Amino acid sequence: MTEKKKRIDAIDAARGLALVLMVIHHILIDLVKLCGAPMWIFSNPVFDVLHYVFAGLFIFLSGLCCRFSRSNLKRGLIAFAIAMVMTAVTVLPIINDPILFGVLHLLGFCMIFFALTHKLWDAIPRKIAPILYAALLIFTAWATRNIHIPDAVAKWIFPLGWTYKGFYTADWFPIFPWLFVFLLGTWAGNYVVERKLPERFYTFTCPVLPQIGRKSLAIYVFHQPILYGLIYGIKLLFKL
Repeated sequence: MTEKKKRIDAIDAARGLALVLMVIHHILIDLVKLCGAPMWIFSNPVFDVLHYVFAGLFIFLSGLCCRFSRSNLKRGLIAFAIAMVMTAVTVLPIINDPILFGVLHLLGFCMIFFALTHKLWDAIPRKIAPILYAALLIFTAWATRNIHIPDAVAKWIFPLGWTYKGFYTADWFPIFPWLFVFLLGTWAGNYVVERKLPERFYTFTCPVLPQIGRKSLAIYVFHQPILYGLIYGIKLLFKL
């Protein structure tokens, strides 16, 4: 089966929607940082929740799509390598807005991890797997917030989810608890590839969003520099 035949518009559209909302969120952040817009336009009870809902959808879909990939290890290595380049660029003094373990770091890690351990997860009965993943998600979310880790240790294991005094990153999606959102996606992916969902799911189509979803990596990597440049240019032009 060719890659083109594997594409399912419903999945690409959902990913495209998550990307559009992410871009809007970053536009609002840039307006606050560059133009002095009020903080509440992007940090408020509604957006603070929606940010994680749509990020979670993006991570879930990435896990789901692992069931379609010829090589999750290769995809993961590429994603993680690009993420590390982004880290190297964002820690430069001229930018000084570091991305230490953002969503692309997480996705790269999860793809590599799943490629190396998928037999273990696939051995879990399907009726038990989502309950187990949900329980581990809740437990690790609680643990990273409530179990104290000394700063000297946290500085080495911060990608797991524990932070330390003075820790700052512009984008933050640690392994725990997000790994289990990804694994929930891999579980759901079994039913998708086996065509056990309603036929409407496989025949669904809509304009624009699927095309955006298919360019997710390029959009994620390049949208913020483009937005930053445009908004900074508008600031200079209108002397905001």
